Amino acid sequence: MSARSIRRLAAIVLASIATACAPKRLPPPTPGAPRFPEFVFPSAPDGLAAPAILAQHQTGWQYLQSGDTRNADRAFAAIVKTAPEFYPAEAGMGYAALARKDAQAAVTHFDRALEKNTAYAPALVGKGDALLSAGRTEAALQAFEAALSADPTMTPLRSRVDVLRFRSAQQQIASARKAAEAGQFDESRRAYLAAIAASPQSAFLYRELAGVDRRAGDLASALVHAEQAVSLDPSDARALTAVAEIHEANHDWAKAADAYAAANTIEPGDALAAKADAMRERAAFDAMPEEYRAIESAATITRAQLAALLAVRLENLLRRARSSSGVVLTDTRESWAAPWILAVTRAGVMDAFPNHTFQPSTVVRRGDLAQAASRVLTLIAAEKPRVAARWSDARPRFPDVSPAHLSYPAAARAVASGVMTTVEGGAFQLNRPVTGAETLATVSRLDTLARGTSR
Repeated sequence: MSARSIRRLAAIVLASIATACAPKRLPPPTPGAPRFPEFVFPSAPDGLAAPAILAQHQTGWQYLQSGDTRNADRAFAAIVKTAPEFYPAEAGMGYAALARKDAQAAVTHFDRALEKNTAYAPALVGKGDALLSAGRTEAALQAFEAALSADPTMTPLRSRVDVLRFRSAQQQIASARKAAEAGQFDESRRAYLAAIAASPQSAFLYRELAGVDRRAGDLASALVHAEQAVSLDPSDARALTAVAEIHEANHDWAKAADAYAAANTIEPGDALAAKADAMRERAAFDAMPEEYRAIESAATITRAQLAALLAVRLENLLRRARSSSGVVLTDTRESWAAPWILAVTRAGVMDAFPNHTFQPSTVVRRGDLAQAASRVLTLIAAEKPRVAARWSDARPRFPDVSPAHLSYPAAARAVASGVMTTVEGGAFQLNRPVTGAETLATVSRLDTLARGTSR
């Protein structure tokens, strides 16, 4: 055989080998508008395959976009058989399955591509689409987010991710609320936390989660979540109110008062203002000596307790009436109520005895309470004469206290004004010791009159 014949034979053999190794060529598809423009072309990194493989891959994609999924599958499958390392063809088969609405097969092909390149964005997007069509929204969202992380230039995908996040959060919120209504607090918490993971800047989610925590009895977690809601949205009056209510449940009156006041600043209203005042009163009450805190439940009270109660509850009124002259008291230096005794004596509401003693431990009787109440009414009358007209000329009759009695004017004024009441048979009983509850009720009524707006 001549040298020329040998060269011709070698060329034929080489051509046969090349043909056997290359994927089977298919006729080009009919050109036209893409049927699936939303599909991401599974491009190949540089140097991954020979030109013949790349051309066949492009042909498979053209078949797919023409709607011919059968020939698209044939083209991609031929590449996978010839060049198994060419994972873009596996992704192409995933898109072909997706076009046929076979979500499970699509996920399988995309996963095979991702086994070879976990950050292959076209396969991640395709897998997300397949999972979404299968109703697996959370998993689809994770796939799309991974695709964006792998290829931040895929800007159109961002809007889809945002929509899915919102939709997922809505579903989680609905589930969380439904579980809370059914008393399934652990399930509700999980749903709220999932919604927060999807929308971490949504203050209302933390507020609602705090509500679930409270219903479940977990005040510590409730406070953390309510304060997080306020941190994200300081103008959320409902979140501030939730913080206040949790502090109130924890008996942290001062913090509760601050939170109620802050909520009232945003959404002014009588209810919030009243709550803030009540919490301040509770805070002040808890800071008082034990003797003061025992007044309400006491069977009898002392002059020291009455002085403290009057001075605390009528502080502003007594301050305005305070005399500039000093009061000499010889037995109050060591008393727990010394500052308040000084306040009521300087305002003329209670007197020292002729020997300059106050006798803080002496039991208060109804006549003593009426005398103090009458003097407070005189201070109120000086500021609000119209209010005082209701009792100034009244002359109630008591079977046990005649109008000539020295204590009658005080008893009459106390009863006529409504700050004290008679007892059995309309009697006043000047010498009967007063209870703490009775004293507190009298001073509370005096406080109401002093705070009134009528003049």
